[in-house]
Amino acid sequence: MRTATIARKTSETSIDVAVNIDGTGRYTVSTGIGFFDHMLEQLSRHSLIDLDVKTVGDLHIDQHHTVEDTGIAVGEAIAKALGEKRGIRRYGDALSPMDETLTRVALDISGRPYLVWKCPFSQKRLGEMDTEMFEHFFHSFAHGAGLTLHIELLHGKNNHHIIEAAFKGVARSLRAAVEIDPRKADAIPSTKGML
Repeated sequence: MRTATIARKTSETSIDVAVNIDGTGRYTVSTGIGFFDHMLEQLSRHSLIDLDVKTVGDLHIDQHHTVEDTGIAVGEAIAKALGEKRGIRRYGDALSPMDETLTRVALDISGRPYLVWKCPFSQKRLGEMDTEMFEHFFHSFAHGAGLTLHIELLHGKNNHHIIEAAFKGVARSLRAAVEIDPRKADAIPSTKGML
């Protein structure tokens, strides 16, 4: 079983994360930000990665540290569970429609973290979450997990649909990328011999 736990404690946040890469999409998420919880649940459900997240952050200041550190911890847990990344398909991509919205996501579990983000919003908040924090989450998540991650809005107007389609696209791309390739189950998918 490809599983891992991460405990991240700072003066700003206390976070416990557990993942099972070979799960069924079961989740228990609590960050103190309802809309963020909903998006992390989408990430778990559509990637089939079991995800337990308990974050207590300094929300009396703002959401920045809570979202950033949760992204780092979830990413680190996935990277730890993947280990040497032996046998994984490595790449994943998805087009995700949600009503009038369509997003495109592509990722590479490369060990070289990078985010390309092209998802503009027309409002500053969704529920109680600042929309500027979504880009920051994916930046932190990509760095924690060692992903090259591209997220792009192709078209759409409804802000809720835009971010939900993005999270579902990341989830579906991640699901494809972490799958074991039966033709190369014993090999690290790189000519370098490591990722």
